Amino acid sequence: MPFQGPEILAIVVSASFAAGLNVYATILTLGLLGRFHALQLPPALHLVESWPVIIIAGLLFGLELFADKIPAFDLIWNALHTFIRVPLAALMAYGASQPLSPGAQLAAAALGGVIALASHSGKTAVRAAVTPSPEPFSNIALSLGEDVVAVGLTWFATRHPVAAAVIVAVCLVLVVFTIRLVFRAMRRLFQGAEGELHPRHPHPGV
Repeated sequence: MPFQGPEILAIVVSASFAAGLNVYATILTLGLLGRFHALQLPPALHLVESWPVIIIAGLLFGLELFADKIPAFDLIWNALHTFIRVPLAALMAYGASQPLSPGAQLAAAALGGVIALASHSGKTAVRAAVTPSPEPFSNIALSLGEDVVAVGLTWFATRHPVAAAVIVAVCLVLVVFTIRLVFRAMRRLFQGAEGELHPRHPHPGV
């Protein structure tokens, strides 16, 4: 059964958030759901359910599965993927909103890109805070959690789009607070390091 306007918007919101975490997992999930007729994708996204795209997305998902769990390298990987996750999320949002008017499609694409950027930024900020830890288990746990959320949220959005959109709205609020907390913590850390490298000496006679 085709989705209606509000449901399409809800799916765009949810899939865009998932793409910001792991765009390959999101494309793979949508492609498999469409391929096995568990989800009716609009014609603009029929390419996603083709076997070549599914295989490529699966291979890239497998690569990210390992690359995203290596401390320090994961920061480089995520920084480079800023230019992949956000544009692909915007393109998927544009294709998913094909049944809507051209203006609504453009708005959906912009919304998808912004949401993907927000979730991607939150992910990168948390990784930057966790990476200095000497043990690798926190990176592995975070990466696995992000993979599960990306796949689970994409699937859940196709079954309960409005509920998934509400979950994403709550997550976006948490992302904003997380980015602020991480930024403040990193700023205090750098200020402390600068103070140790350049200690202030009292002026003579004081």
